Amino acid sequence: MSSNTNPSAQRVHKGKTALITGSARSIGAAIARNLAAKGANICIIYLTEASDKAAKDLAEELSAAHGVKAVPCRADVTTKEGCDLIISTSQSSLPPNPKTGKLQVDILVHSAALFHTAPIEAVTPEDFYKVYTTNVLGPILLTQACKPFLPTDRSGRIVNVSSVGSQVGLQYLTLYGGTKGAIEAMTRTWARELAENCTVNSINPGSTMTDMLQHASDEVKQAIALFYPLTPLSGVREWDSDEMKKFGEKYGGRVAYPEEIAGIVGMICSPESSWMTGSLVSANGGQWMSS
Repeated sequence: MSSNTNPSAQRVHKGKTALITGSARSIGAAIARNLAAKGANICIIYLTEASDKAAKDLAEELSAAHGVKAVPCRADVTTKEGCDLIISTSQSSLPPNPKTGKLQVDILVHSAALFHTAPIEAVTPEDFYKVYTTNVLGPILLTQACKPFLPTDRSGRIVNVSSVGSQVGLQYLTLYGGTKGAIEAMTRTWARELAENCTVNSINPGSTMTDMLQHASDEVKQAIALFYPLTPLSGVREWDSDEMKKFGEKYGGRVAYPEEIAGIVGMICSPESSWMTGSLVSANGGQWMSS
């Protein structure tokens, strides 16, 4: 039987544990669905009380649909206490590694980020510290907390979610684009430091149909739209959703669906990707092409 139809082959992460930040909604939730469908137990990490219900509902959905254990965890990854809570929640609520009987963080996805747009003259020191603390310090602290629990056979996976804005220089992204450039640099460093534990790669999504994009100003959307004629996969097709067709009609091209970004993360996390580390994988429809 081919791997395309063999259920056991499709559940390549059965018994593994995945920690995903920003996973109560949007791209993070799509990543959680992708990995849970392949058998991974999921810690749904999110920040605010407003996401309590979304995280709880997603945990129940994943458990019912895929027979995995999923647990929501509201925690602030920019603090040591928040990262410790993520570890303790995973230890107490997710199945242990079957060989060791202890928590093993097989997959860690840094998806949470604070989106910030402003012309250079409007950037403030307060903005800088807030955005860099969330987008750069947070992944550092959580990776520190997870390091003792990573595999020791290189089977682990860390995926950092960057942004195409860091490559193409999108307007108004002085802070956001800067943080994503930082996380790409950290990806390469961690790929060497953690080589005996896991691969470490990053992806750079372009615009995606999420709350973040929908809440952006029209000025920002128009600036992003300048790239659609140069993005090979931005053409709207008849099978696209009504929402996407409406967006494409107004701005001249379609953006990604969250599940398309999640699929690329899923590819990186697969056993077949074991010989790739330190890479930045294009996830933007060709707006920026990997070289």
